[in-house]
Amino acid sequence: MTTPYEVAVRAEAELGEGPTWDAATGRLLWIDILGSRLHTYDPATGRRTLRRTEQHIGAVKPRAGGGLVLNLRDGVGLLDPDGAFRWLHHEPVPGRRANDAAVAPDGALWAGTMRYDEAPGGGTLSRLTGDGTAEVVLDDVAVSNGTGWSPDGRLMYYVDSPTRRLDVFDHADGRITGRRTLAEIEESAGFPDGLTVDAEGCVWVALWQGSAVRRYTPDGELDRVIELPVPLVTACAFGGDGLSDLYVTTARVGLTDPPALAGSLFVVPGAGKGLPQPAFAG
Repeated sequence: MTTPYEVAVRAEAELGEGPTWDAATGRLLWIDILGSRLHTYDPATGRRTLRRTEQHIGAVKPRAGGGLVLNLRDGVGLLDPDGAFRWLHHEPVPGRRANDAAVAPDGALWAGTMRYDEAPGGGTLSRLTGDGTAEVVLDDVAVSNGTGWSPDGRLMYYVDSPTRRLDVFDHADGRITGRRTLAEIEESAGFPDGLTVDAEGCVWVALWQGSAVRRYTPDGELDRVIELPVPLVTACAFGGDGLSDLYVTTARVGLTDPPALAGSLFVVPGAGKGLPQPAFAG
């Protein structure tokens, strides 16, 4: 039987997360949250780079003017092309760290947080603009995770992992309303984690403790499952030429006998057609 996935980068990331295609450089960005590591991978050459961060990192996204925006434990920071770092929004909260983040069609960063103990209500989802203005959009979150938008930008998909739901909101002018459930993940399939939306408007969701990535239609129907040889599947994103390859991050944290490939970066060549992702306008 042909296996649909390949190992793009064999690694032992403690908590691999946040794959993001950087179209300007032709590289995939991904992170190890608890390892405080920012990775890049160039699929054309196989070249990889590693940068350590001074604190736990929840997400990394390209900036429109070059450089990167980082969702860090104590807030959101900017990394300039020359390597200089500065805080955009500094808000340390004891016991809390950054988690997943996404850039909206208007260039704003939607950044999630969670408590280290994953206490209900301890996390948030905030919207940040390039001038550093931050607005808390959701304030009753446990583990803020995957966030993404429909191709027309009128819907926002969101995961708060312990709910085992993939939710959808109406989205307009940086505001969300009308929260409802698009799909529920059964207990035996694990917890929803990171997500990405493809050009057909379908939502791909990584399953923590579920060894898989699922694709849901805009109507909430499950129409594809990609199984992986590791239990902790964390996030997914399209990249490569034509945005046709699905990259998937994984983790090994908490596993007493982790599989050999746990913590590696996987790729599913030709999985579909991704959407071009906007860069952060800051």
